[in-house]
Amino acid sequence: MPHSLASSLNEHRIRMAAVDGREDSLSNRCGHSDADAQTQGTFITVIPVDYSRRTPYPTTTTDYLVDQYSEYLRERARDEYLRGDYNINSDPQYEDAGPMYALAQRYAAEPLASYNTMTQEREWDPRSLAQQVANQVVPQAPSVQQQQVHPDAQTINEQLVAKLQQQCQQQQQQQLANDKAIPPPKKTIQMAVFLFSPVVLSMEAPRQIMASELTALVMQEEQLGLPRNASDVFSIWMTSGLLEIQLKPNHKPLEVRQNWQYLLSRFSDASESRKERDEPRIALQRNVFLSRVEEERIKEQKVLELLYEEAKYNVLEGRYPCEVSHYIMLGGLQARIELGPYDPHHHTPEFFRQQHGDFLPAHVRKAAGWAWLPVSSKRSPEVRLLEAFKSVPAATPVKRLIRKYLEFCWALPFYGSAFFNGQIEQPVRGLTSLITHQDIPVLVAVNEKGVYVIDEIQCTILLGLKYEELSWEYARPSQEDSPDCLPCLFIQFMVVENGARVSKILQVFSKQAIMMDALISTYVDRLKQRASEEAEKGTFDAATDTDELHAPLRTPVRREITPQSCLSNKLSRLTLATFDDDGRCIGQMGSWSFSH
Repeated sequence: MPHSLASSLNEHRIRMAAVDGREDSLSNRCGHSDADAQTQGTFITVIPVDYSRRTPYPTTTTDYLVDQYSEYLRERARDEYLRGDYNINSDPQYEDAGPMYALAQRYAAEPLASYNTMTQEREWDPRSLAQQVANQVVPQAPSVQQQQVHPDAQTINEQLVAKLQQQCQQQQQQQLANDKAIPPPKKTIQMAVFLFSPVVLSMEAPRQIMASELTALVMQEEQLGLPRNASDVFSIWMTSGLLEIQLKPNHKPLEVRQNWQYLLSRFSDASESRKERDEPRIALQRNVFLSRVEEERIKEQKVLELLYEEAKYNVLEGRYPCEVSHYIMLGGLQARIELGPYDPHHHTPEFFRQQHGDFLPAHVRKAAGWAWLPVSSKRSPEVRLLEAFKSVPAATPVKRLIRKYLEFCWALPFYGSAFFNGQIEQPVRGLTSLITHQDIPVLVAVNEKGVYVIDEIQCTILLGLKYEELSWEYARPSQEDSPDCLPCLFIQFMVVENGARVSKILQVFSKQAIMMDALISTYVDRLKQRASEEAEKGTFDAATDTDELHAPLRTPVRREITPQSCLSNKLSRLTLATFDDDGRCIGQMGSWSFSH
């Protein structure tokens, strides 16, 4: 390069500040090293642009500082650079030279506050860089005399920050407007309380209402016509197909509903998909702590009608096991209460054949061997139901029939029980049963009298014991993290076997075993308290020693088995362990063979 031209370029060198923080990357892309930057000062040189092949470069003046770019343009002559002939398409040998680099003004990298060297012909705007690249225009070389002052970068940044703050304020104002448009959560909620009768109460109640308050609110419903003292007879329950819980007076039904999935994870061994589909509902049901003596004293007809509806439900669901003849008798009473007097033109065997699902449990309907035939035999359930219906006197008032129905249910030992789901081992008999046997699903009924294990499929009692006849113990699973290892409830009782007194132990597996244990403990404590009060009054019966109400396992209570015992004769269907009077295990079945 001639010396005069180099001097002129050095004198008219224009300083340029960094744009968009890309000093290092642009410099590196143009082939400048840090050493060059230190030798010549911190400079930013070029910006890569891929120009169209059809667009020539504009001619430039000698005010551009030309560097050595021969490594990008291969062997192009230096004179062509000085002439400003930048059209690579002028020579076919350069058609494949690759992307070109446009030479921009070189400015010294000074602090942003000194960013003041621009041309009069084209005012500098940070956004103009992208526009220049898009339009493929190289800015004309300015002279030192034509420079004008431009607002510094700090002012631009302040403007951008102010704009962003304004946008944030607008968004916040919009959010506040949206929040105001959304009404705040109501302090009350619409609740549906289910009864066993075809009545569902829909009421507006506070969100934080407690079970006792909700019960009082239900008692105030004029349509039910219940007296205020009925709040001692009924209680609020949360029930579903997997779990039934009587709420304590201070429990909040809405909170229990919100935590239902957690309760299922603790007290149900159903599959996850089944738990997700489970929908509980608030129900008004009989208070499980209402004694049978108190219930028999009730005279209010509206209260008795609700108790009848609940007892009818338990009968039809098979929760109250009875003989088939008893089910037929109860079905006849129900038909007379709900259908009115017998009408021979309407109440025919065909009518009860189509409607017998409303009056008889499922296992009774299926018991008939020829139930699939379109004709009815003399011993078919519908014919027997019709006969029981006809035998009810037409002049008997309905309220008398309702009480008659309840009186029969009151005589059942498991009436008024709380029901829990569980399973027990099935005895293994032979090689085939060893391979195919499964646990028996059972219902464990617990009431003020005792504990009853009911076969859920065949609807029959497997074991029934009064509290004076049993000992019990709750056991946690040995592997609590394993879904196949369940908690259990041990039930111990005395029997006479082969002329010798021995004790038997039944193991009931259930996630609800801890709930069974809690309810049994509550009943036993009440029995002890009542026995203590009777002892103070001098009416204590030595046969109900309180020490015998909860004897520890392996020290069985020495009591005679009376004919009035609730113990049924189905021990052969249970997997039991047998112990002698000294507590030695003398008989093992099922998993007992592996536990000592």
